[in-house]
Amino acid sequence: MVVLHALSDFIDSDFAVRDLSPSYWYEGRCLQSGERLRLPRTSMSEAIAHGLMQQLAKNDCYSREGKMYGILLVELPNGEQRVLKAFSGLLNGCSLVTGWVPPIPGRDEVALEEARTLAELDAIKQEILTLKQLTERQQYETLSDEFERQLQEMSDRHRHCKHQRQEKRQQICNTLPPEALAIALEQLDEESRQQGIERRQLKRQQNEVLQPLQQLIAATDARISELKQQRKALSRQLQAQMHASYSLTNFSGRSLSLQQLIPGGSPTGTGDCCAPKLLHYAATHNLKPLAMAEFWWGASSVNQDKIPGEFYGACIERCQPLMGFLLSGLKPNPPAPFPAREGGDVTLPIIYEDEWLIAVNKPAGLLSVPGRYRDRQDSVLSRLRHLLPDGMALASVHRLDQETSGILLLARDRQTHRQLSQQFQQRQVHKVYEAILSGVAIAEQGVIDLPLWGDPENRPYQKVDWQNGKPSLTQFQVISREQDYTRLEFTPLTGRTHQLRVHAADVRGLGITILGDRLYGCDAVTSRLHLHARELHFEHPQLKKTLYLKAITPF
Repeated sequence: MVVLHALSDFIDSDFAVRDLSPSYWYEGRCLQSGERLRLPRTSMSEAIAHGLMQQLAKNDCYSREGKMYGILLVELPNGEQRVLKAFSGLLNGCSLVTGWVPPIPGRDEVALEEARTLAELDAIKQEILTLKQLTERQQYETLSDEFERQLQEMSDRHRHCKHQRQEKRQQICNTLPPEALAIALEQLDEESRQQGIERRQLKRQQNEVLQPLQQLIAATDARISELKQQRKALSRQLQAQMHASYSLTNFSGRSLSLQQLIPGGSPTGTGDCCAPKLLHYAATHNLKPLAMAEFWWGASSVNQDKIPGEFYGACIERCQPLMGFLLSGLKPNPPAPFPAREGGDVTLPIIYEDEWLIAVNKPAGLLSVPGRYRDRQDSVLSRLRHLLPDGMALASVHRLDQETSGILLLARDRQTHRQLSQQFQQRQVHKVYEAILSGVAIAEQGVIDLPLWGDPENRPYQKVDWQNGKPSLTQFQVISREQDYTRLEFTPLTGRTHQLRVHAADVRGLGITILGDRLYGCDAVTSRLHLHARELHFEHPQLKKTLYLKAITPF
């Protein structure tokens, strides 16, 4: 079966790469060394993907069901370049399709069990749908509403009669002789007793009619709950069998099952996405990956967060946790997305540079400035001081948390540092962060106003403190929601330590931790803190013009 394709199948022979800067990085940390490994999505891989889109557009069968597709540009041992293509899950019900990368080994081993379990799950689904459509539910609602109406009308009438009796008692007490008064009062009491009997009779009738329906509905709901538990147990059992049988191989030649890679469990479909299929095939066929691109094709996704023809990164739940293992053994790493200063284990991509200032795209895991102790000296500032001729004059204008990536601004002289620092202090610098929350945010946008105070007993932990805290203000805007995660923009109007992390995690803020923020309670298995300083707008102190800096979000 032909799986390797020529570049000419997707792009013209005279195609020229105009932009060498990757638009996205597939990345993860090696499970053994902790080294950060990366594979880019480049203009070349995107052009190849667009060529694949044109092929898909010619056949209606690709448009009926929406799914992710991907291409991997690879280099053969002889130096020639070829293209692999893959689809996520099944294509028109088939896992093995000519011309496409085959599924990761293991699916065939559980194919029979999978088919049997899927049939059981479908039968459970149909029974649940039937039980939810129980006609007695609507009957109960209608009768219940009717009895409530009758009881309300009776209560109103009885209340009016009671008021009339009270007025009549006052009247006859002053006008009737004792013997006639006793008879009249007894008549009024009898009327009250009759109305009580009338109410009890209606309540009894209500119970006689509704109780059998209630019992039937309760039994039905109990059955639905039982079926849902069965469905969950079957799904988990099948998932465990599949994850134990699926075996991934990386570029070091090491193979592990999904169960070994994600022992805590992972969503159904893990291992069936494009990226793992493409990288596993390349690793097992001595092919060197150069660049990858994944895109959505066909109908929009159910929750409308995937648009046909748009490129997307590794999915958070299924692919991202596997990236560090899959890329292990792939060396050397591709070049940085911007002209970079090499130093230490991590490159420092330069976003902007002139004689007065320099802005870098700080990688996650690297300090902004050196720490107090010897083992905390490696940082953006210390590396640039060693790398640049004028490095010793550099000064950091602001800081990013060690685990936060994104734009970090440094000044090359004292005057520029003073002027930029004033802009930050006077809140004249516009900052935009992008983050992924480890849950689904309800609000679309808003402002979080929670004062923050450092906990002296638990540094660097910050907490909300209404008495001692410093004013802290954050605007937020949801970008998209995907399954159990929320991608959003943060615009901090103040610059407190861990401001965005606390405002996200605290129940008085969003009440959802940023994905990967273990300090504030996120226990999800992920390679990094999903917080990135994406944009920075400020006035250049010397050029007297506004600089608009942006660093592509790497997750």
